[in-house]
Amino acid sequence: RKKKKKNSIGTVTQSLKSGWNTGICDCCQDLNSCCYAYWCFPCFTCTTTGEFGESTCLPLLDIFVCVPPVSLGMRVAVRHKYDIGVSFSFPSTSETGNQRGREIKARKQTVTVLTTHPMIQPIPMHSSF
Repeated sequence: RKKKKKNSIGTVTQSLKSGWNTGICDCCQDLNSCCYAYWCFPCFTCTTTGEFGESTCLPLLDIFVCVPPVSLGMRVAVRHKYDIGVSFSFPSTSETGNQRGREIKARKQTVTVLTTHPMIQPIPMHSSF
């Protein structure tokens, strides 16, 4: 979304940041993903990273370090790609992983817009002659 502001020089177009489609604790909106993340979080993060377009093995690097750089980077990448405003949360929890997964899934859905053109039928003219 864009917002236009006028100043003394002219019109400036400024990007408006959107928010996440779901909250961190909205796991019930996608129970399949929630269960998948609960039972096998490493597999879930690999899957969502692949759906985002990155290497599916990338999140496995988080296993070997205390501060998860890949999870941090993925959250920033999702925010940047979808123009989401800054929100603070620790990115390695299953809740934030689920939020990222729901966001990626929601943004990948295609919207089909159907338009119909009403048919104008001629009104029969009756002559009274």
